[in-house]
Amino acid sequence: MTAAREASPTFGPLVVGVATGQSDVVVEQARALATRLGTQLICAWVDAGRYVIDELRDGNVRSMPIDPDMGDERHSGVPANLLAQLSRLLGPEHDSWSTRELAGDPARALGRLAEVVDASMIVVGTRRAGMTGSVQEMFNGSVAVHLAHRQHRPVVVIPLDPIPFERPLPWEDT
Repeated sequence: MTAAREASPTFGPLVVGVATGQSDVVVEQARALATRLGTQLICAWVDAGRYVIDELRDGNVRSMPIDPDMGDERHSGVPANLLAQLSRLLGPEHDSWSTRELAGDPARALGRLAEVVDASMIVVGTRRAGMTGSVQEMFNGSVAVHLAHRQHRPVVVIPLDPIPFERPLPWEDT
């Protein structure tokens, strides 16, 4: 064997998109993958109601609300209930995992963070089946699809509510 094959590869961190109300499965699967690869997990929360005014070296951003009438008083970073969920699933925040606060279009924000931290891959969950998810996906497109077509890192999609092959997909005619 050559020396290159004997040396174990080093993996950059895994970026996982997280959201309030999201199934635990996405973070659990991302954690399992990061553990297997021996790398850090970065849990990235994107506030789509804000836009970036400054990007920090660690990938976090400073942002302002899109609607100027909203003011900035209610902005307090990653929601407390999401931080509590992450702590419950991953333990106290330390070297094995961290959070990043992002703003704007979720696919662009996750792709940019992956670039900044030189991530090995990006992990996202699917939307649960249903009319709301289907309508959102029809107008905005899937975050996973946008990532797969607009950046060069692998995208791992965690299915949340798989539909059997015998049933139509939510956007298909019946």
